[in-house]
Amino acid sequence: MTLKTLVLGTRDTIAGTVYGTIVVLSVVTAGAPAFEHGEWNLVVIGAVTVLVFWMAHVYAHILGESLHHGHRLKRAEVFAVAKRELAIPLAAVLPMTAVALGALGVLRNSLALWIAVAIGVATLTIEGIRYARLEHLSRAGTWLTVAINLAFGLALVALKATLSH
Repeated sequence: MTLKTLVLGTRDTIAGTVYGTIVVLSVVTAGAPAFEHGEWNLVVIGAVTVLVFWMAHVYAHILGESLHHGHRLKRAEVFAVAKRELAIPLAAVLPMTAVALGALGVLRNSLALWIAVAIGVATLTIEGIRYARLEHLSRAGTWLTVAINLAFGLALVALKATLSH
């Protein structure tokens, strides 16, 4: 797996990449106070939260696809769903690596958190650009698409952070 795939996903996994990015940004912003009192708390909270959301997402897709196809999915189909949705936890790898570097003392805690947030914002921006290119949007259309993608993602993060404090 390349770094590009890890950060941006693929055409088949863009939904999971955006979803995972929003989840990890929410955890980082809402959990920042936990980082001040126990550096590894936020790393554990982030990893567990992303994995729980991934498992719930996979489970929901398995149920939905089973109903859609009218039969219980075979093992290979279940693994295909799980693999496709791996973009959710993979989107958390780089931001949570930054947080872990803070926990290890390689980076100051505040810098680690800002890097994690910057990675998430960059990911949402790039995914908006990818979509705009697919749609052959004008420059103004591209800016609007990126702005909407960022606004929606960051509004969810802000809502989570606000409700957590």
